[in-house]
Amino acid sequence: MSLFQIDAGKGWRGGQRQSLLLCQLLRKQNYPCFLIAQPNSPLALRAQEEGVPVITLRMRGEVDLWAATRLAVILKRKKCQLIHYHDAHAVMLGAVAARLAKIPLRVLTRRVDFPLHGNFLSRWKYQKNIDVFIAVSTGVRDVLVKGGIGKEKIQVVPDGIDFTPYENNKEKNALRRELNFTPEDYVVGIVAHLADHKGHKYLIEAMSLLKDKLPKVRLIIVGEGPLKLNLTQQVKNFNLEDAVFFLGFREDIPRILASLDLFVLSSHMEGLGSSLLEAMATRLPVVATRVGGIPDVVIHGKTGILVPARNPAALAEAIMSMYADRQRAAQMGQRGYEVVHQKFSAEAMASQVIEVYKRLYREKKMEMGN
Repeated sequence: MSLFQIDAGKGWRGGQRQSLLLCQLLRKQNYPCFLIAQPNSPLALRAQEEGVPVITLRMRGEVDLWAATRLAVILKRKKCQLIHYHDAHAVMLGAVAARLAKIPLRVLTRRVDFPLHGNFLSRWKYQKNIDVFIAVSTGVRDVLVKGGIGKEKIQVVPDGIDFTPYENNKEKNALRRELNFTPEDYVVGIVAHLADHKGHKYLIEAMSLLKDKLPKVRLIIVGEGPLKLNLTQQVKNFNLEDAVFFLGFREDIPRILASLDLFVLSSHMEGLGSSLLEAMATRLPVVATRVGGIPDVVIHGKTGILVPARNPAALAEAIMSMYADRQRAAQMGQRGYEVVHQKFSAEAMASQVIEVYKRLYREKKMEMGN
């Protein structure tokens, strides 16, 4: 059956990486898979480079009737049997298109643990137009259940990663040379969209608490987003210009991770945290918050340290602990490497998604037979 993956994202974040990875693995197993993406988006361009069939469609928001109508025509022409939405913006117009084209199988991957809205439009989108929800973590599953989605419609399938870029990267000190760090500098990093739910401001405040105690600690912030100016001003207010560095959007994440001593994720809301998987694949010890799907990834005291969200003092204490005991930190990094290889491979993710498709197909077939 013809499978369509739709991702309305305009940037290149964890969700887009997962969409492309799934398309690649589906095609590797000879499934006829097409990707719907924004024109000239990083996702569309990368998919074209990888040989994934891409159909570009300008999606100007959730209520875009022209895009929905155009999508319905495409789905009919390609004889689509299953449509898989990869972000919230794709659901509304995708739902309209799926109804017009009479698509029998509809799947949504939910990667964020934001609560579902209780208004009519939200209920129509999620309760009337989705057959199966794929939650990337138990935390996301629980939020969906609270939002009124039946447990029987939810399947937990964690994100997966391709380990190759992290295994092949041998440049351990490239970032240190780029930023003129000394061998004594202890480099902490975060890779995340500069948005409120990622909690950067609490991590910067933690750095202010560490400034006098650990003067050799350096924080690398990778990513772009709406809070860039606010966070830059916060760094100035704390006089941390020589300790906190904004690198913006970067293509060389494996190279950056290989140069770190510690990875931190300070979110107060988080579906899973694909950057955590990448850090652990690099054998980095991690400090993260105990929210959303993060505890599905980080085992406290074994693969990293979990702290309460919105708590700069707890973040600072955890960083100090890792700084003070490098041997224990290295052991956590090695254990994290083993866990991520066991549970979070791209192949495991794709295999579980395919099983969701097959189960849904069987159930629909039985319904029609009855």
